[in-house]
Amino acid sequence: MADIEFLKDKARQLRIEIVKMLTEAGSGHTGGSLSAADIVTALYFYKMKHDPRNPRWKERDRFVLSKGHAAPVLYAVLALSGYFDKSLLGSLRRLNSPLQGHPCCKSIPGIEVSTGSLGQGLSVANGIALGLRLDRISSRVYCLLGDGEIQEGQIWEAAMTASHYKIDNLCAIVDHNNLQIDGYCSDVMNVEPIEDKFKAFGWNVFTIDGHDMYEIINALDEAERIKEKPTMIVANTVKGKGVSIFEGKVQYHGMAPTHEELEIALKELKNGQN
Repeated sequence: MADIEFLKDKARQLRIEIVKMLTEAGSGHTGGSLSAADIVTALYFYKMKHDPRNPRWKERDRFVLSKGHAAPVLYAVLALSGYFDKSLLGSLRRLNSPLQGHPCCKSIPGIEVSTGSLGQGLSVANGIALGLRLDRISSRVYCLLGDGEIQEGQIWEAAMTASHYKIDNLCAIVDHNNLQIDGYCSDVMNVEPIEDKFKAFGWNVFTIDGHDMYEIINALDEAERIKEKPTMIVANTVKGKGVSIFEGKVQYHGMAPTHEELEIALKELKNGQN
């Protein structure tokens, strides 16, 4: 049974670490890191089998952050899970730091795949999931995509592949916050209706509120019961979720908070206002 309040508090902690490290770095992606915090929290603190003391455990579930620019949310959850000391988060994007702007699997334990070239993560997740099947390992693969990212053609080739090979140990999630670097996704290159497209490609599809912890964990649980099909969870989210001055604002896609904005953000997050 999931402890919802525990998960909500962990997501709040993730958001605090995200805004702190981005402010310290002076650059990075605020909006998409914050919008994914609830999803990533549910994966690492509820659903996924993983062991920070043994990051290469053969039976672990795998997580692929296809939208690699949201690296701060991955670094935060790995630190809070115990993969490395939380003090390292303050080195984000510094020269010679292992915490660069996009995750590197050779730098930090717990990172499965180096990502950042958008559109490629779902293909990688397919390969990992197929490899697990060949090795008769029952572990699952989770892949987090951005809604701007799914404008990439390779995503749809990967969607076809996952359906064709009935990769039912794969669960992909779209962080559907409706904004990308150049504006609204629907204006840049409309990908709607996302649900119908993935259904047409042969996927099992759920649409949820990506900030409602009950809905997130229920969808993850249900996805695990689906056989013969991959699952896509379309998680409707808010860019910059958790901090009122960032929410729904496209300029915070790739802009770090100022120190003044950090004070506002920490006050809201510590008081649980959002």
